[in-house]
Amino acid sequence: MISTIILGALVGFLAGHIMRGEGFGAIGNIILGVFGGIIGRFLFGLAGLGPTGLVGDIIAGVVGALILVYVFGETRRRRYR
Repeated sequence: MISTIILGALVGFLAGHIMRGEGFGAIGNIILGVFGGIIGRFLFGLAGLGPTGLVGDIIAGVVGALILVYVFGETRRRRYR
């Protein structure tokens, strides 16, 4: 549980800096990272690529979190047009 939170915070931090140039705050990074990890593992599984080890989990989590940030940003832009 603790490792999931720490990994989620790291993944959320990385995704925030890649997409926005800044993080989403501690809680936001953890939530984004955990859900991003779930989405990333699912998508990698669909592609037949199972992330293994810490580096694989980080890569899958960052990919999933980037997708979440992108989708969330697009839905917000469409709502305010």
